[in-house]
Amino acid sequence: MAIPLMRTSPWIEVRNSKIHGKGVFAAKRIPKGTRIIEYIGERISHQEADDRYADHDPNDNHTFLFIVDRKTVIDGGRKANAARYINHSCDGNCESAIAERRVFIDAVRDIAKGEELGYDYEIGRDKNDPPNVDEIYACRCGSPKCRGTMLWPAKRPAQKKKAKAKKAKTKKAKKKVAAKRTKVAKKTKVAKKTKRVARRR
Repeated sequence: MAIPLMRTSPWIEVRNSKIHGKGVFAAKRIPKGTRIIEYIGERISHQEADDRYADHDPNDNHTFLFIVDRKTVIDGGRKANAARYINHSCDGNCESAIAERRVFIDAVRDIAKGEELGYDYEIGRDKNDPPNVDEIYACRCGSPKCRGTMLWPAKRPAQKKKAKAKKAKTKKAKKKVAAKRTKVAKKTKVAKKTKRVARRR
């Protein structure tokens, strides 16, 4: 049985967002597991999507393209509905689900009335990405689990990597010193014990 088209939804409303531009908010309490809305737009091929946005400003992070499979992309910028306004969140209260080559937005936990909806876009990285790609696709979801970027997998800046490597090296050196001290302490303990035994003799 085909899933009915979910162009609109009684669960949500669109209004201005503190995260970015317009956002989608719960019009009433949404229980966990609810299929909230379908992501609708013009269905095109990957090649057509590339051609359509060939002149797209590389410093603009607006994207309404949603990959369905290897053949199909949904362009939420055309023939779309409110689902295109759901903002990215690194720790979202929703998730996207593909069924029958269609994309749906489902609640992964209970969502309170007035709460903004969000899901992880997991925008893929590309070998041709500019050095500032994480800045272009910076995330401002405000979650304690925010990774700072809408891109996936998360990529830590080189400075953080160096700091982590330095910290690991320092930790290793401390362990080495501690192990050496323990070894010396054991030897000293054995020596003292031997000395005491010798005296008793």
